[in-house]
Amino acid sequence: MGKVLTSELRPGMRVGADVYNDDGKMIVPSDTVLTDNVITRLEFHSVLMVEIVGEGMTDDDLFSGGKGDDYDAVAYFKNFRETPEFKEYKKSFDEETEGFKEKCNAIVSENAPIETEEMLDMVGDLLVKAQRKGSVFDMLHSMRDYDDESFAHSINVSLIANVFCHWLKMSEDEINLATMCGLFHDIGKTKVPREILRKSGRLSDDERRIIQRHTVDGFRVLENLDLNIHVKNAALMHHERYDGSGYPLGIKGTQIDPYARIISICDVYDAITSPRVYRAALCPFTAIEIFEEEGLQKYDIHYIMTFLENVVYTYVQRPIRLSDGREGQIVKVNPNAYSRPLLKVDGGFLDLREEKDLHIKEVL
Repeated sequence: MGKVLTSELRPGMRVGADVYNDDGKMIVPSDTVLTDNVITRLEFHSVLMVEIVGEGMTDDDLFSGGKGDDYDAVAYFKNFRETPEFKEYKKSFDEETEGFKEKCNAIVSENAPIETEEMLDMVGDLLVKAQRKGSVFDMLHSMRDYDDESFAHSINVSLIANVFCHWLKMSEDEINLATMCGLFHDIGKTKVPREILRKSGRLSDDERRIIQRHTVDGFRVLENLDLNIHVKNAALMHHERYDGSGYPLGIKGTQIDPYARIISICDVYDAITSPRVYRAALCPFTAIEIFEEEGLQKYDIHYIMTFLENVVYTYVQRPIRLSDGREGQIVKVNPNAYSRPLLKVDGGFLDLREEKDLHIKEVL
């Protein structure tokens, strides 16, 4: 089959060559049969393409018995999606996304000015509507449509960044600035032809460079606009990593703009919890576990720990389903293992730190 974009991978495909991250660490060995979790880890490490052998699985396989062990969380927030409040929010979100898309295209093609107050009002309205009937994270996890476009992703990142910066106890001006950073972090993708973004199979070297250049293209789009330098830097640096393993500059630590460090966490969290055609959105505890196992060194430790802690606290007292099918309730966060809290199950207490074979499969 040859090299396949990570976004086009499906469970059941077989890896034809060892896959390494930017640090030179092998993350998936050759001959591995892909599962949902393996694909998510490839996305987490920003692996662009993977060598695949054979033809993989058919669409019929993907939606029948061939989905793999990781597929059984498809009911995530299913009931919430049926409520009038959610449907009203989704209608507003879809309308705002279409308007945001038009504005971004005008910025890129016509050098149109960015109306900061208008943009912040849009995000503010969505935040108010989300928080009126639940939490922003409830709305985002429930609303996921397959094949999310970059514009919806950018609004999601801005919403997450806004909430995250409240957790960081930043000032209102700083929160607004981070929100703008989230909105425009991926504007460089408007420079990437859609046929390249959506191409299945082998990419040429030139096509691969075009995709990887979206950070630089984004900075150039924003460079001469009347915007805070942090917004421009977030577009340029949101794929940089604290340990120096990111791109395009390969800088590390405090060399990376602080707002870019914040946006990088929001960007990855939204990406790895988004649905794919073969599964629903991942449970947030799966995303937290991936951060804990593979990513803490890649992010500003104060930012990432604050983010993970507060995401987990949004689910305290919420009902959950475990990987063995039992249902329970989250009662306490474990500070040294955010993905493995203390639960109330079957009339007693269960500490997931001591139950390595169990994990939270679904928030109910």
